[in-house]
Amino acid sequence: MNIKIIKTEDQYHRYLERVQEVLGKDLPLHTPESDELELLTVIIEAYEKEKYPVEAPEPIEAIKFRMAEQNLKQADLVQYLGTPSRVSEVLSGKRQLTVDMVKNLSIGLGISTDTLLGVSRTIPTEKEIDWKKFPIKEMMSRNWIKSILDKSSTTVEKAVEEFIMGSGLHLNNVSFKKTLYGDAVSVTTQYALYAWLARVVQRAREKENPNEFDHTKISSGFLKELAQLSRFEDGPIQAVNLLEKNGISVVFETLIKGTSLDGAAFKDTTGRPIIGMTLRRDQIDSFWFTLLHEVAHIWKHVNMDDAFLDNHDRESEDRREAEASRIARESFIPRVLWRRSDAYLQPTKESIYDFAFQLKIHPAIVAGRIQYDKDNYGLFSDLTGKGMIRKVFFDNSNNQWSKK
Repeated sequence: MNIKIIKTEDQYHRYLERVQEVLGKDLPLHTPESDELELLTVIIEAYEKEKYPVEAPEPIEAIKFRMAEQNLKQADLVQYLGTPSRVSEVLSGKRQLTVDMVKNLSIGLGISTDTLLGVSRTIPTEKEIDWKKFPIKEMMSRNWIKSILDKSSTTVEKAVEEFIMGSGLHLNNVSFKKTLYGDAVSVTTQYALYAWLARVVQRAREKENPNEFDHTKISSGFLKELAQLSRFEDGPIQAVNLLEKNGISVVFETLIKGTSLDGAAFKDTTGRPIIGMTLRRDQIDSFWFTLLHEVAHIWKHVNMDDAFLDNHDRESEDRREAEASRIARESFIPRVLWRRSDAYLQPTKESIYDFAFQLKIHPAIVAGRIQYDKDNYGLFSDLTGKGMIRKVFFDNSNNQWSKK
């Protein structure tokens, strides 16, 4: 591959694809391809530093986080890094990760190569916003900017800018006000996700919720109360009403093509918390986990300048994402009870229903927990409530998603 300094986005993405391709091979040291990979990582890093300030977890922090999560000691990393002295040097920041180290850590510890290579997941903050990069065709087909275009003779790009500005996400002509975090965020999806966030803000404001948000009312007890609403047939509606009653707006909006988004948590310019849900997976267990994950973000992590956008297909290295997931899981099924239950030790439909009855939660959540722990999503799939959520909130008869 003829490697040159990166000057265009297309070139940048080609190099990223090449990095992923070469990392998938079992390369010995000092081969042309391993040398090529080292050169690519240096060039990509230089480009990232200039164009995309790194907001993702630092590689060493991600490694230390995974060590704490898996109760690993420095000696456990020797198999990935080579020698005890290399482990010490890497963790202290005295030694840079090599290509082989990145590959070994990615496979052995399950840390994404993006994180280990330092590839940023945040929107450019020092370059002018490129309004052409927004999903304009989809925004028009979904009538998001129609009212702006109807009332003026502005260009489509100006209409997009007005749409974003009206949501409070637009800080000035070179940056956005909110920083995006979470595993739904990538360099290629950022503009689409900002557009989706702006639409969610718009929908939340249309609700005109008169209830003020009181952060002190959000607690582990509140999340447990939410979790136990799952046992009712109209539990999803009750949960949304409870959140709205406590000043948290909940908005359902389909994801934009090309994104993998389950939910989001952030605040409007007024300080009101907003939870956005895509219902990407039309399942009872997925709905409830996503909802409580986002409430946990509201409780523990969200401030005025951040937005958390979650893709629950991925195991995050971000401490805040891991904490939100842990809080959500504990709200439904306390770990101390789970490990001793028949549903965990000898899972059957009967043990799932019995354990769900004991915890006052929906059996779909217990079935989903078994699937997650065993990494087998075929187990008890008939209990997870497929096809049961979207019809609660949306009317798809005309391909328009609107709350009933």
